[in-house]
Amino acid sequence: MGGAVSAGEDNDELIDNLKEAHYIRSDLVERAFRAIDRADYYLEEYRDSAYKDLAWRHGNLHLSAPCIYSEVMEALELHPGLSFLNLGSGTGYLSTMVGLILGPFGVNHGVELHADVVEYAYQKLDYFIKTSDSFDRFEFCEPSFVVGNCLEIPPESRQYDRVYCGAGVQKEYENYMKNLLKVGGILVLPLEEKLTKITRTGQNSWETKKIIAVTFAPLVQPKQSINGRCKSVPLPIFEVRTLQDLARISIRHTLRQPMELTESRSKRRVSFPGARAMHRYGPRFERRRFCRRFYRQCISSTILHESMMPMATDDCSYPGGVEEEEEEEAEEERNCNQTGGDLQEEEEEEEEEESAPGEEEEKVKPAEAPVNILRQRILGLPLPEPLKMYLLYYREK
Repeated sequence: MGGAVSAGEDNDELIDNLKEAHYIRSDLVERAFRAIDRADYYLEEYRDSAYKDLAWRHGNLHLSAPCIYSEVMEALELHPGLSFLNLGSGTGYLSTMVGLILGPFGVNHGVELHADVVEYAYQKLDYFIKTSDSFDRFEFCEPSFVVGNCLEIPPESRQYDRVYCGAGVQKEYENYMKNLLKVGGILVLPLEEKLTKITRTGQNSWETKKIIAVTFAPLVQPKQSINGRCKSVPLPIFEVRTLQDLARISIRHTLRQPMELTESRSKRRVSFPGARAMHRYGPRFERRRFCRRFYRQCISSTILHESMMPMATDDCSYPGGVEEEEEEEAEEERNCNQTGGDLQEEEEEEEEEESAPGEEEEKVKPAEAPVNILRQRILGLPLPEPLKMYLLYYREK
């Protein structure tokens, strides 16, 4: 399943395509998708296919198409502090993105049928925490995975605010899935070849909405043991955070706040990789560019004879002539479409980009990687080195 959007050259271009096709519709989901490179969850020899809108499978490893994950993330209506259960958690790609939204006080659990896939998911999770600068831009809810068949979860197990099933659910198991939800919770699952959103509105009431047509491999039926009973699969343990861990979360949150304030002020500038490119081809930029080019074309293509030029005694709206008219229209356009010094500066940069595209390319090439401000602040604290490393989650860079 997939192929709804064109392939991208990198993760940011893939997300741009998903957003343009309206699979990604909220800023929160977009930030989570941009924070994690999809290619990092592929085996090295298959990374070239990571930015295609297609599912990928190798042995027991499996990733759904990006357009499917986009619809799932939007349908789950995630926000910080929720509890989430991923049935068929696979490589952990979706669970990690969800963890970026849930924050440190959410619950993020996964059940996966194959032990080798759970081991792979923990390897990828550790790689993300240790190496990705995106980790320091979020307050993260680390996922926990267990091995087992999701149809063998005991009926008395805890319920969750959000549940997703990554395999086709047979109609006879619909109520089983519903019972994993708290009242007010949302369940997203492939049901009768449709990605379906089910909201629990009361103890015995539900609302169902079909999203898109999908094709998923069906859930694997549980195997019965010798005595005729199915074995029970316990969900991950809900652990209360230690005082030491809470202190780390609080310190990192305090150090991150000035960063978030700065990012919000420059949101229209560069809030995440690829944002600049998205803005440049956004509808408002296109309108401004069209107006400027149309006006210049009219001026350059019109031959102004002396008889057509405004005289000093004429009642002319623009006594300074064409140049002042152009300046006043440009000023009016800026006042209508922009607010704040950052946006005015952005307009000037766009003018420069149009007049000298070659110079812009030369500026982009030597651009340095963004600085991890949170890491710098932690390293600058007057603390023992082991404590700094603890605050950094023992990150490698």
